Amino acid sequence: MAGGVLMADSSPNRRVSVRLGLGVVFAQIGICGFDGTIELEALRLYGLPEHTPALLCGTPTLPVGQREFAAEVAWDLPSLAPGITSLLDVSVANCRQGDLTDAALASSTRFIELDATAWTTNTVRVMARNISPGATFDLAAVTLSVAVTKRRIS
Repeated sequence: MAGGVLMADSSPNRRVSVRLGLGVVFAQIGICGFDGTIELEALRLYGLPEHTPALLCGTPTLPVGQREFAAEVAWDLPSLAPGITSLLDVSVANCRQGDLTDAALASSTRFIELDATAWTTNTVRVMARNISPGATFDLAAVTLSVAVTKRRIS
């Protein structure tokens, strides 16, 4: 047994698996040769994203591996005459400025246009605008769905 890993033979050319418990935050893996230099071609770490240390994937304030966030709120829009807008700030945990956002309103009218933006940390601002040429809308409270996708940094 070497470092907690059972070694059935001394061949460095076989695959060795090391299983770590969920509470393990840090593991140092060393590779050494028995009679010379070993060339390491690939080292892969496998695991569920939610158990990956933040150092490898994410930050302490962003749940590891999670890229999409959503929220639903009831929105009782004021009476909207043609061209008039209404704003609502929706709390969406872990969103940041620059994240991609989308909003949908559970309403039967197609004349309410929505625009959403990650306004500040943890806040998405949604703007509803009446795009009808002549109708005024006064909707009852409806469900507003907001989705945020973290942008990929290459």
